[in-house]
Amino acid sequence: MPVSAPADTTLSRRTVIRSIAAAGGGMILGFHLPGALAAVSPPESWPPLHGGAEINAWLAIDRDGRVTIRVPHSEQGQGALTSVAMLVAEELDVAWDTVRTVFADMHRHVNGGQEYIVTTTHGSQLVRLQHKHIMQAGASARERLRAAAASAWGIDRAEVVARQGVLSAARHAAPYARFATAAAALVLEQEPAIRTPDQWWLLGRETRRVDVPAKTDGSAGYAIDTRLDGMVYAAVKCCPVPWGRLVGYDFERIRHRPGVIAVVEFRAVPGKTGNSDLQDGVAVVADSWYRAKQALDELPIEWDSGAAGSASTGTQGATARALLDTPGKLSAESGQDATAIIGAAKRSIRADYHRPYETHARMEPINATVSVTDARVDVWSPTQNPATPLLLVADQLGRDTREVFAHTVFIGGAFGGNGGGATAVTRQAAVISQQLKRPAKVIWSREEDIAQDKQRPPVYLRLAAALDGRGLPEALSSRAVWFTRDGVERVAGATADVGISNLPYSIPNRRHERHSVATHIPSATHRAPGTNQNGFIIEQFADEMAIAGGWDPLEWRIELTKGQEPWQRVLHKLREVAGFRTDLPRGRGMGVAVLEDHDSFCAVCATVEVSRSGKLRVEKLVIVANSGYVINPLNAAEQLEGAAVWELSHALHGGLELEQGRFTNTNFDSYALLRMDEAPRIETHFAPSQAGWWGGMGEPAGPPTPPAVANAIFFATGKRIRSTPIMKQDLSWS
Repeated sequence: MPVSAPADTTLSRRTVIRSIAAAGGGMILGFHLPGALAAVSPPESWPPLHGGAEINAWLAIDRDGRVTIRVPHSEQGQGALTSVAMLVAEELDVAWDTVRTVFADMHRHVNGGQEYIVTTTHGSQLVRLQHKHIMQAGASARERLRAAAASAWGIDRAEVVARQGVLSAARHAAPYARFATAAAALVLEQEPAIRTPDQWWLLGRETRRVDVPAKTDGSAGYAIDTRLDGMVYAAVKCCPVPWGRLVGYDFERIRHRPGVIAVVEFRAVPGKTGNSDLQDGVAVVADSWYRAKQALDELPIEWDSGAAGSASTGTQGATARALLDTPGKLSAESGQDATAIIGAAKRSIRADYHRPYETHARMEPINATVSVTDARVDVWSPTQNPATPLLLVADQLGRDTREVFAHTVFIGGAFGGNGGGATAVTRQAAVISQQLKRPAKVIWSREEDIAQDKQRPPVYLRLAAALDGRGLPEALSSRAVWFTRDGVERVAGATADVGISNLPYSIPNRRHERHSVATHIPSATHRAPGTNQNGFIIEQFADEMAIAGGWDPLEWRIELTKGQEPWQRVLHKLREVAGFRTDLPRGRGMGVAVLEDHDSFCAVCATVEVSRSGKLRVEKLVIVANSGYVINPLNAAEQLEGAAVWELSHALHGGLELEQGRFTNTNFDSYALLRMDEAPRIETHFAPSQAGWWGGMGEPAGPPTPPAVANAIFFATGKRIRSTPIMKQDLSWS
């Protein structure tokens, strides 16, 4: 299917950036990212090799020595293109300025033996869990190059040195490119071991991300940018009460509106209730998305909400309060009867907390483009697993995966639920294209995006603790209630009390319980699943326990994590760099929090200012992270800062309101996000243990940020924030 770029007939931000750059305005940076526009160009796995050779699925070497590294992971702003390339280049041992990155071919991966092993990008796992086989690909290529040179030179491979793109021995030297073809044909008897951190020459150094230039000069290709000859556009509306039924609609009312082509309806498949499955809905198809959306708004549609139409924030709250008074499923227990100890204690504290539904609110609206022909199917969809669109479309259309081609794109926000394209949108686009026999782009309006997103489940939590003679907790109990689709107990491994039932503090007697309540609202992961909701709660209750016992909150945490080196490392570093104190003037406060997520340990110190009338300003965040190892401090700091801002945004402003089974605040006028002028200064520090374990970096700074801010608010105002959004609480003081 040929692809054509649209004429610049409208003035957009991207057009302005490109125009300024073309006019010599200085906005184009001197780095070209081949493959950045692969999402909107004809199907091609990577640029031609110009006489070089593929060494393995991960890399190829041109005859001029340029190394092309194929990245099978999504780039959603977390630096995957850079991280994978660094891991391969470290082992291959080539100069960084000779490396270019492209997205790997998912058609080849799915149909050719899963060469890339893992292609998903979630759970802070790319470097944490995949570094071994990624580095192995580079090490294997290096050793095959050495073997090819040794064979040509008639010497032992041990005599050949591979360094910075050059193979050398006593009387020989040649660039890698000379032996690339021969190396590609070799099979090693044994794969080499990957380098240990003490041998790194590239990893561990600050390295600029390779995707930044394309994203700043406007050339980066996202799914929403896709343009195909003859393409139609569709606006979609599903039942606003998820999994409600479509009763009917009156197409005659809009049939003659300008640009309208057709109405396509979707029907849920009985028993198919996954996050990517179709729900009952209607799509208006037109020659532009604006016309499709305007017509959809005028289309009379009748829905049957079913029993879920009576659900609301209020009814869920009433259910939660009743369950908080009822014993739940035991998650963890240690020591003696914590409940009895707390009941008999001379000094005890209790508190109830709540986090509501929260949505992803990705900057790139949920969208997908699919082109169905008899010969093949092409799909552009923003998912955290580049192979997912191929598999979804093949399943929806009943096509062989060998006939489906997925084009990996940059993602304008993801962080949970496998990205926006892993909703029903990809199936919807496939259905429309198949029916109309034309390429179809589906874009969800912001209201549809939020209403039909896969939400972070709400949680209600009751905590109680007994204090001993030193003012330290001798017993702790918790009871959590959360609401998930069909009452599933786990969302990506997270339970209602993750981060609480496994908290690190040395409390001898503990009991943790949970309830999982069924609801019709689809739920899925957000950045740092589970720990994000519960971190806000447990790290505030930690402060409550410390203050009730007469302890400085930071010293309390250090005391109760003694003997746990990863925790001690970040807490001691935080004490060193943050200047935490509890005696700032009224209206100003500092707060701390520390949590573990995806095998990384992160502490945050927040400084806030609250006016007498209750206006909050988060002035500064100090972040200390311990992920074991850090392969790129610059990118790691960016990920930590991004996670902190993400979670701060939802804690300050987020929170969905459920009425009559549907969400009522479905655009940015009612579901606000953090504005640029609200962003705090952020200072980032690393305290890596370097003790043989690898932690993730994309998520761990998120969960401790809201409780650090809430704890700071307490010291500024004396008010304890027990629910979010924080900005809707009364923070005034006198």
